[in-house]
Amino acid sequence: MDDVRRDQVAAVAALAEPTRRRLYDHVVRQPVPVTRDEAAAALDLPRATAAFHLDRMVEDGLLDVHYERRTGRTGPGAGRPAKLYRRADCSVEVSLPERHYDLAGDLLAAALVEAQRSGERPASVLDRQAFARGRELAAGAESGGRDGVLRVLEGHGFEPRVEDGGIALANCPFHVLAREHTELVCGMNLRLLEGVVSGVAGTDLVARLRPEQGRCCVRLEPDGDT
Repeated sequence: MDDVRRDQVAAVAALAEPTRRRLYDHVVRQPVPVTRDEAAAALDLPRATAAFHLDRMVEDGLLDVHYERRTGRTGPGAGRPAKLYRRADCSVEVSLPERHYDLAGDLLAAALVEAQRSGERPASVLDRQAFARGRELAAGAESGGRDGVLRVLEGHGFEPRVEDGGIALANCPFHVLAREHTELVCGMNLRLLEGVVSGVAGTDLVARLRPEQGRCCVRLEPDGDT
C-alpha cells in the first residue's frame, strides 16, 4: 500500500471513533470555522477532549486550522487569535477494491474538450491522450523492466499478478464504467496500459485485450506472444 493510500485509510479509520465523528460532523455543518470552545459547548464535551480530537483530525488531513481574532480588535491588548477549525480542502476517498474514476473522468472530459476544439474524432483524441497519460504514470517508476511495470500498476489499483510469463490484472480501476461502456472504456484502458509499458525502460511486455470474468480486460504479455 503506497503512502497516499495509507494516509487515506488512516483518515477514514480516524472517524470510527464516535466522539471524533461527532466533532467532525459538527464542524462541517457550520457555515463558519469553529473554535475548540464552541465545539466543546455544542457537543457537551470537556474542552481538552474536544481539543485532542480536533487536533487529531488536523493531523489526519480531515480538518484545516487558521487563526483569527474574533473580537475584531488589533494591536496591543487585542488578545491572542483564536484557533479555528474547518473542513480540509482536500477530499478523502477510499474504495475497496481500489477504483480510479477520477482518472477515467479526467481523460474522457479532456478528450471531449480537445475534440470539440480540433474537430478530430473523440475516440482518436482519447486514444492519444490515454497513451500519453500512461507514459506520465510510468515516469514515476523507480526501476525498469517488469518490476517497474508492476510497481506502477500496483500504485494505480490494477492489482497485478505474475502469471504464465505475463502479468494479469486482478482489478479494474474503472469497473463500473467498463461494465456500462465496455468498448469505450476498455479501449481507453488498453491505450493507457500501452503507454505505461512504453514508458518503463527495459520491458519486453505488450498490452493486449484479454477479457476475463472478474479481472481487468487487459493483460500484459511477452512481446512476440499471440
